[in-house]
Amino acid sequence: MRARSLSSLPSAVVIVGSGIVGAATAYFLARRGIEVRLVEAVAPAAEATGAADGAVSVASKRPGPMMEAALAGVRLYRELESEGLFSGFFKTRSTFIVAASQAECAVLEAHSAALAGAGVRIDILQHEELRQRMPAVSGEAMMAVEVHDEGHAIGYQIVHRLLTAAGIVVHRGAVVEGFLPSSSGNGVRGVMTKHGPVEGDAVVVAAGTGSGALLGFSDVLTPRKGQLLVTERAPELNAGLPGAIMSGRYLLSKGSQNSGHGAPARGLGLVIDPLRTGQFLIGGTREDHGDRTLNDVEAVAKILRDAVALLPGLANVRLLRSFAGSRTAVADGLPLIGRVPGRDNLFVATGFEGDGICLGPLTGKVVADLVCGEAPSLDLRPFDPARFGACEVAA
Repeated sequence: MRARSLSSLPSAVVIVGSGIVGAATAYFLARRGIEVRLVEAVAPAAEATGAADGAVSVASKRPGPMMEAALAGVRLYRELESEGLFSGFFKTRSTFIVAASQAECAVLEAHSAALAGAGVRIDILQHEELRQRMPAVSGEAMMAVEVHDEGHAIGYQIVHRLLTAAGIVVHRGAVVEGFLPSSSGNGVRGVMTKHGPVEGDAVVVAAGTGSGALLGFSDVLTPRKGQLLVTERAPELNAGLPGAIMSGRYLLSKGSQNSGHGAPARGLGLVIDPLRTGQFLIGGTREDHGDRTLNDVEAVAKILRDAVALLPGLANVRLLRSFAGSRTAVADGLPLIGRVPGRDNLFVATGFEGDGICLGPLTGKVVADLVCGEAPSLDLRPFDPARFGACEVAA
């Protein structure tokens, strides 16, 4: 794709959705001097971004486009942290994937080889070395893989920093009802909200599951529930963990939902993340059913039992709260990033499920490149919305 000349850059772009992807797109467009008109149905980071675990991680990725994207996403966080944009909001840490059975060891050995083959820096810790590195972990743990150069960021803090750094004003309560057609018929000239029209030279839809109805992708996108727990402060136990702990079973929970006609499944994984506050963030689930705003006793109890089995010291730490949220998943497991089929100046970026925090800034950067007619730094062919065929946008 040839780059546009400076004179052909859009003067104004409408962005629908102010989660981390929409906020990042707004930031990178504004940095080019383009006026951004950001419309939001509720409030910034009100949905998946505000209920995310904050992992900036490649640890659970398998080789392929998502691993490549995650590696680029982590690199960008480091760049933006060194530039000062994310200073104080990005915590560098390792992720430790821990196996507590022979079956988990076999899965972890294969996964560690795949990570190393993709250029990810890892260390394999066998039983005794694991005891020395992480004495607080259960004696049942048989091995672990330390994935270096990972990180953690709180989604709503990153959104706030992106918007304030670029001076973006969010038009809240602006529910989008459809698009304003252009005179050519192959593009759009903005969106119609319940408060009236908002016009621009291009439109980017980053509205999570809500993107489906607007773009005709309702059969492609699905809300996937996740439940997370937060403990009280336990500084001594927290300080004894050099990074986040991920159970080997977490690798199996991804994509474990039933896609057939039987009863919907609940994917259960376990990640224990020591926060800067001295607390622990513990998760979680991947569910295609149930009230996506509520926790349930069965899931919370299961997560707690598994957490204490892996980190016994948590038995003496009180649970402060539990919360649930909905993440947007795509039928084939890959997000939608790119131009909407049949529309010259309409773009979509959604469907990141549990990877939105990691990929949010990167996605905003590459979408800004697309909007400006430039070749993005990430190969977007695997994420092209056109793979699902033509769609019918809301008018």
